[in-house]
Amino acid sequence: MFENLTGRLQDVFRRLRGKGRLSEKDIEEALREIRQALLEADAHYKVVKELLNNVKAKALQEEVFRSVTPAEQIIKILYYELIKILGGDRSNINLGVRKPGIIFLVGLQGSGKTTTAVKLAYRLLQEQRRVVLVGADTFRPAAGKQLKVLGEKIKVPVYLEGKTPQEIIEGAIKFSQEKLADVMIVDTTGRLHIDDEMMKELEDLSKRFEPSEILLVVDGMTGQDAVNIAERFNEILPITGVILTKLDGDARGGAALSIKAVTGKPIKFIGVGEKIEDLEYFYPDRFASRILGMGDLMSLVERIEKNIEMEKMAKLEEKLKKSKFDLEDFYIQLKELKKVGSFDQILDMLPYVPKDKIKPEIGEKEIKKFLAIIESMTPEERRNPSIINGSRRLRIAKGSGTTVQDVNRLLKQYFQTLDLIKQLNKGKKSFFPFLR
Repeated sequence: MFENLTGRLQDVFRRLRGKGRLSEKDIEEALREIRQALLEADAHYKVVKELLNNVKAKALQEEVFRSVTPAEQIIKILYYELIKILGGDRSNINLGVRKPGIIFLVGLQGSGKTTTAVKLAYRLLQEQRRVVLVGADTFRPAAGKQLKVLGEKIKVPVYLEGKTPQEIIEGAIKFSQEKLADVMIVDTTGRLHIDDEMMKELEDLSKRFEPSEILLVVDGMTGQDAVNIAERFNEILPITGVILTKLDGDARGGAALSIKAVTGKPIKFIGVGEKIEDLEYFYPDRFASRILGMGDLMSLVERIEKNIEMEKMAKLEEKLKKSKFDLEDFYIQLKELKKVGSFDQILDMLPYVPKDKIKPEIGEKEIKKFLAIIESMTPEERRNPSIINGSRRLRIAKGSGTTVQDVNRLLKQYFQTLDLIKQLNKGKKSFFPFLR
């Protein structure tokens, strides 16, 4: 996420850390480079100006210059100013007091509105909510069918009955009440561009049904255009928040940095992948940390706790403590790692990882190869990898559709991991702190 922006900022920070004492000129130069990086990331120029004016005012205070680590002080100032620009605290979803609570998703075609409706439904299901999806987009014929197919995947009822959006929503309210649903998520009509007809329809529906949330779905890859779209929608509709999609793609970050400051409306969720579960609550502090290259260990731990079978990992830790770690255990570790997320998503959450020097797609391919190779081994070979000689390596390579070099690379990785485990055992370190 935002590799270019993060890389540029980290270069600035490295230069600052290389100086024992900072002069006013050093700070001015650093802020000039940060300004350039933020503008290239398509952040709104007024937002950048306000942000850096605040950073400069605090960075030029005497206690910063007198600090033992002035560079770290400036990074800290920038971190907290970014959090303020991004909205401060996490903005919770409001389901209102009525049952069902009504959430309108609005936005242009191509922003990912329909798939976001399903992702939001899945997210609320995990919070023990009873959800109904409503297909009120009568402009795009395939929208209802797409919603139905995706809704069936997560076992959420989808309501599509009616000719007009108003008829559909009225019927959906009765249907949701019969199902004792807590919330209905309405996928509203979108267009390829903002027009008066669409906005009038959304305005009328909003006044009639008084949804507890009107969430604008915007494509995070469109940069400044996303901010302009949010500003236009906010002028006409009482939107309550924003969902930024496609932040796993080539997003530059400007939209995320600018939307709250420009519209006054918080970002409530971000889309970080194509899978149903790849919709996250937006935490300004965690987001600022990622932008600055400081990682997001809290989100990583939450993913681990949510996806990894703790009992299985506890058993594995007991084996690790005894240095009895074979390829069966290595296989389990790789499988559990895949549940947490893609290799690049995990890297994005780790602090100070030089992402420009790592190719995540290679990591993903390697894991798939390693799993196939281990699956092609006999139980004896998995339990005792030291018996795997040249002829066995050739057989395993053919059976897994890989090469002998791939098998060698796996075994090298395994034995290096085993050596690391033995070193950790000497220091009595915990292998999986999140189990505590």
